[in-house]
Amino acid sequence: MPLHRAPVIESFRLKLTSSRFKPENINLWVAIAVSHCLRELEILYESDPDKPIILLSSLFTCKSLAVLKLDGDILLDVPRMVSLPSLKTLKLVSVRYFSEETLLRLLSSSPILEDLVVDLRENDTMGKLIVAVPSLQSLSLYIPRDYVIDGNLIDTPSLKYFKLMDHNYKSHDGLIENMPYLIEAYVDCCRPDINSLIGSITSVRRLAICLETMLDEGFVFNQLEHLEVCVCKDHSPNQLFRLLKASSNLQGLHLFFIEDDHNNNPHGMEDWNQPSTVPDCMLSSLQSFKWSLYTGEPKERDIVVYFLKHAVHLKTATIKSYQWDVPKFEMLKELSLSSRASTACQLVFD
Repeated sequence: MPLHRAPVIESFRLKLTSSRFKPENINLWVAIAVSHCLRELEILYESDPDKPIILLSSLFTCKSLAVLKLDGDILLDVPRMVSLPSLKTLKLVSVRYFSEETLLRLLSSSPILEDLVVDLRENDTMGKLIVAVPSLQSLSLYIPRDYVIDGNLIDTPSLKYFKLMDHNYKSHDGLIENMPYLIEAYVDCCRPDINSLIGSITSVRRLAICLETMLDEGFVFNQLEHLEVCVCKDHSPNQLFRLLKASSNLQGLHLFFIEDDHNNNPHGMEDWNQPSTVPDCMLSSLQSFKWSLYTGEPKERDIVVYFLKHAVHLKTATIKSYQWDVPKFEMLKELSLSSRASTACQLVFD
């Protein structure tokens, strides 16, 4: 590495999973790369969690750096004079933060940042998570179950894609605002107070959602075209139909299990009573319906039959199951005999 003579190093990746690599050597390699107008840096460092590496300060004043990805036993200690004028992509996975201001300082010094991923570390703490980036277009946040957090504030006026996985049951304030251009959102949230969150994403066209608590009535998703709903909870059927009633222009619906939820609770569809009125989208716009990991349980079967019976413009209904969950012939026979509101609807078994 010290003999590298190229004036520019486009990309430098380190994957270190042993304590035999000394921090001073790692920082030397990074310093050399930075001195060669580095464009992309990716470091995975897995060693002793009690002895995380602290990266050299000059990394955070690299004017050419456009992509920075850090993962593992790394302690971020960002200097006050940080400046990353070219940084567009930042990915921070399971790293530690020297103080509550560390991430805020890093983000505020990245004026053209477009893509941000922050996966917080289990059994760690930050204080308040603040993401206020005017240029940001894509944001992915993961807050684990065992994480001490006082709250979060997200202010991203240019955001187009938002992914939030908040598995933290502890009470923490969440203020999400100023997302007028949001197109797509993925929300997997365990916290009880979700009004601010849901209120900020009502303009999306595509939405994937899994909520621990019932959605309040009154929200309207009048631009939503494609909806994916995790059906792992007992209240999932009622949640589903509340979302359908709020989405009058919906064209595609996918029912699925988030992998971890499916392993923990494979049959969450318990509490469902057929709604008194058919959601508007089923009468006017819904064209495709898909159910992944269908098990053939009575409640699930009733819901599929309901869609076939009432979705007037349905073109395809796709049912995907494992053979050990439900015999395919039995499933085909039961559902194929169901009445359909749409004569053009094709029933597909995958």
